[in-house]
Amino acid sequence: HTHRSHTTAALLLHSRRAKGGGGTYRPKPTPAAMAAASSPAMPSLLFFLFSVAATTALALVPANETFQNVNDGEFGPYITEYGDSYRTTSLFGAPYQLMWHNSTPGQFYIGLRMGLQRSEPLFRWVWDANRGRPVGENATLTFGTDGNLVLAEADGRVVWSTGTANKGVVGIRLLSVGNIVLYDKQGKLVWQSFDYPTDTLFASQSLRLTGPSKLVSRKSEQDNSEGKYSLVLERRGLALYMGGASPKPLPYYNYLGAPFGRFTFTKPTNITFTAKPETEDNFAWRLQLLEQDDGGASILARPKYNATLSILRLQTDGNLVAYTYYDPVDSQPTERTFAFFSEGGVLGGCELPSKCGSLGVCEDEMCVACPTPRGLLGWSKSCSPTSGGACKPGAGAGAGAGAGA
Repeated sequence: HTHRSHTTAALLLHSRRAKGGGGTYRPKPTPAAMAAASSPAMPSLLFFLFSVAATTALALVPANETFQNVNDGEFGPYITEYGDSYRTTSLFGAPYQLMWHNSTPGQFYIGLRMGLQRSEPLFRWVWDANRGRPVGENATLTFGTDGNLVLAEADGRVVWSTGTANKGVVGIRLLSVGNIVLYDKQGKLVWQSFDYPTDTLFASQSLRLTGPSKLVSRKSEQDNSEGKYSLVLERRGLALYMGGASPKPLPYYNYLGAPFGRFTFTKPTNITFTAKPETEDNFAWRLQLLEQDDGGASILARPKYNATLSILRLQTDGNLVAYTYYDPVDSQPTERTFAFFSEGGVLGGCELPSKCGSLGVCEDEMCVACPTPRGLLGWSKSCSPTSGGACKPGAGAGAGAGAGA
């Protein structure tokens, strides 16, 4: 994975040079401009105007770099996460590809799929542009000469865009780290998907106090909108919150009660999820959350293979999980390498609020019983408190007096 030894700008400039060519475009002067050029008072202004025109022309996306993908045709044949159907687009950067996908008929998202091998039992969806705002059949994804990437319905209604029209963008790339970037003629980033995380962090992606500062889980496997769990970067560390019945999200983990200082930092203006080798021979790797200001780190896992292609995801059940993709493996190249609530994680699996529903009994990370008026019964997903019915006015006071309270 040689991309780790290059900066993003160097990769982009190298990619552009490899394609060759493209001299400076100089517009043909009009007769009026030629006449003005003969005036001794105009040379500097004329030079300025021609410079602006040439710069503007160079800032356009070359026609052979533009594209429009239409959401139509046959679906792909392989099994993907959430049981989604999918259609491919032209934007690819191994092991990621931008695709149309849906779990509900007629409601599509444009997002990144992770995985290459046909033997992969489950391709994962790791980022969506239009989260919670699905589009229909025949929607379009267009990258035009103005440098704007636009998702629109079949009738032309814009649903999402990068907002980069006429901002000097000359190209688009999907980098092998999972970052979609729009860049200018110097190779500098104008827009990147890493600034818009959903429920997943890629290796080398950051959360920042100034934003983006959080991950938010999906609502469910079928619903791609924002769910009730969030991982938030705060001034002393990382916290996990749960929304729902309360108008204010409730913490189900924070750095104040962190065991062994896990997820607690000194002054974390930004925290980066990293995958780095621990040894020169690359036999051991380290997945960690790294504080950029003073180098403090919280180690998550130590895979015994190249872990460059790792992601950290806040799942629909509120657990924070790392997955590592290792493509040399012939079968099942994706492995779960860390889980926050698990044996060997930060907290035990039974401390996950959603583990056994609202009432179930958890033991050794397994749901073992459901309390009922008849005693403990076998646990099922329907395990919940029984409804006591409405109380009658004064019933409590009368019962208390009769009992001699």
